[in-house]
Amino acid sequence: MHHSVSAVLLFLLLSGEGAALAQSPSSTVGLSVRRIELVSDDTQPAVEVAVSPGLSTVFLFDSEVSREGLMIEGRERFVMVDAGLNTLRLVPSEKISAGERLKLTVRFQDGSAPASATFVLVAHPARSEALVEVYRRKRGVETYQEEVRQARIEAEQCRQENERLRAERSAPNGLTGLISTDVLSERGVDFRDATKDVTQAPGGAAAKNRAYAYRTARRVAVVVTLKSGGDTQPWTAVGATLRGKANEELKVLQVWQSGPVAFGSTGQRVVVEAEAVSESPQGPFTLKLWDADGRRTVTLGNVTFP
Repeated sequence: MHHSVSAVLLFLLLSGEGAALAQSPSSTVGLSVRRIELVSDDTQPAVEVAVSPGLSTVFLFDSEVSREGLMIEGRERFVMVDAGLNTLRLVPSEKISAGERLKLTVRFQDGSAPASATFVLVAHPARSEALVEVYRRKRGVETYQEEVRQARIEAEQCRQENERLRAERSAPNGLTGLISTDVLSERGVDFRDATKDVTQAPGGAAAKNRAYAYRTARRVAVVVTLKSGGDTQPWTAVGATLRGKANEELKVLQVWQSGPVAFGSTGQRVVVEAEAVSESPQGPFTLKLWDADGRRTVTLGNVTFP
């Protein structure tokens, strides 16, 4: 279904016209393998590792660890702590608060130095480090080669992203810019009113009022009107994720908010724009928004696109 008025609204939002507080989402955490090398003395500080509710973080050790020597703060904040001889899988629950820091200590069985390793688990509302490889002995050449390969892939991704941003920056504004960068095809903009379908998890920093979903040739966007949920502190979204049932995640390109959601004020629009590849499903997705310190979030479920 095509709506010309809705299309114009989307053009204005995606071109950044007539709005303050245009912001990009915070940096992605933990999309590749994290490698940590331990030193043989006690001078190494505790390493920070990002964790998130409902997402797995797996530690892989090159030495056998002691299940009895495992110590984790706030054990009740995890739905899973699964320790093997060389692995440790952690899945935080919704009880963990964004920004919370919990100490994790593992002890090795062979008695060699270092005898233990300490990590600080830092809770993030939507991002986690999926795989952390911990090396106690000297790493093999193949692990360095794999690290170089991953670095090259990430560098190429950054180069492509830089080219995309340069192309969009040099393109004209408004509808002409969308056409010139192939964001808009002959099909135009598909739009649906998702207000009745989208659900909200309790305890959010703001309350959902309206929700709309858009799709173009290369982009999708969710436009949510939020109003104060009674919190006296103003709230502004700075980051977002769109995650499917199988934990697949759309690449969020931009988060834009018309103004802070404040007590007694009118509703504010939040736009989350993401890449849409041809094979990407319509949903449903879970949209999670967070503020600058990550402690106050808004979680919306059953987000589907045209």
